[in-house]
Amino acid sequence: MGAVSTDHHPSEADVPQSAAPTPVAPASSASLPWYRRSLADLSPLRDHPDYRRVWSGQAVSSIGQQMTAVAVSVQVYDLTGCAFATGLVGLFSLVPLVALGLYGGAIADSVDRRKLGLTGSAGLATVSALLAAQALAGLGQVAVLYAAVALQAGFFALSSPARSAMIPRLVPAHQLPAANALSTVSMNLGLTVGPMTGGLLIGAYGAQAAYLVDTVAFTGTLYAMWRLPAMRPLGDRKGRASVLDGLRFLREQPNLRTSFLADLAAMIFGMPRALFPAIAVTFYGGDARTVGLLVSAPAVGALVGALFSGWVARIHRQGAVILAAVAAWGLAIAAFGLVRNLWLGLLLLALAGCADTVSMIFRSTMMQVAAPDEMRGRLQGIFIVVVAGGPRLGDFESGTVAALTSPATSVITGGLACAAAVLLLAARRPAFLTYDARHPTP
Repeated sequence: MGAVSTDHHPSEADVPQSAAPTPVAPASSASLPWYRRSLADLSPLRDHPDYRRVWSGQAVSSIGQQMTAVAVSVQVYDLTGCAFATGLVGLFSLVPLVALGLYGGAIADSVDRRKLGLTGSAGLATVSALLAAQALAGLGQVAVLYAAVALQAGFFALSSPARSAMIPRLVPAHQLPAANALSTVSMNLGLTVGPMTGGLLIGAYGAQAAYLVDTVAFTGTLYAMWRLPAMRPLGDRKGRASVLDGLRFLREQPNLRTSFLADLAAMIFGMPRALFPAIAVTFYGGDARTVGLLVSAPAVGALVGALFSGWVARIHRQGAVILAAVAAWGLAIAAFGLVRNLWLGLLLLALAGCADTVSMIFRSTMMQVAAPDEMRGRLQGIFIVVVAGGPRLGDFESGTVAALTSPATSVITGGLACAAAVLLLAARRPAFLTYDARHPTP
């Protein structure tokens, strides 16, 4: 990447220094047709160039990273012919995510988040370039691939909290729901377009093509981070931010804690992805292609939900919507366990993915608005650990119940347990139902 003039960088004095964004009433959209009001609100992209560059860079790099994930799995399987060896790719990425996620959040609350995001993106681009080099050289070493995956996860865990904690400094509070909806659009574009494009490239030109495209895709993120102003955490703080302080803060803040517990309930009890191979055969008499449809259906539903998220900025009782969305996820999964028609099953999984998008939008908004700036990095680090570890616990739970009973029983009881957990959270924390985004309290 060529040098970019720093004349565009405002000084830190030019950046708003409030400890947390103050909610501002959004402009009225009543004059728009109903179909325009239902579509994703693009005002954060239109109004804020820094956010637009960051979002665009992350959207492109997300597609590239998913292409790389497919390429690594294909390479490992081609070299070993062993499904277990391919499965170890997930383990080598999980350990750094969990181990470094919390520390990445603490670092993000201690240093300039722009520099940390820039360093992480540069590290990820470098690893993709090294993967391309090993594929072109024909090294054929599985250990190299495992090491590269671990490095990727480490760079992501260290820099992702910083990138997420930047968003409230790039857009005003009333646009945060729309910004978080747009973030889910970019994420799910990566989950849907990335594997498909990667498969086509790998089939035509080999794994090195996917790695090279991923390397080039990072230039957008690097440029966006370069153009940002300084992003030092706000608030009175001396020395390195403490991981334990972040965990204590979350424990003492009932609304934020409840939002995390609701997400865990969905992932542990209502995430039957480990059962998709068995379900494809026992429910539908299908094969690997059926498994692919089952895996992609929630991401497709999540993408659709994000694209039609224009209504989210008008919601103030965000706690109630979070619990309703998590309950809807659980009930859709339970219903999925009851049906034996593939297209109806895919529709239910897509509805679950749509509900998950709604929950994610408001959970992210609550975390960004209700938490003080000096804690946002650590909360994002905890969020990474939850997102990385929760589905793995869900795999264990669903697999264990399926082994003791049946896949159908595991899916149905898991979905119902998720809905029951939501009712328990609502009973134990009724104030969460009345959480008002206009008066945010952690």
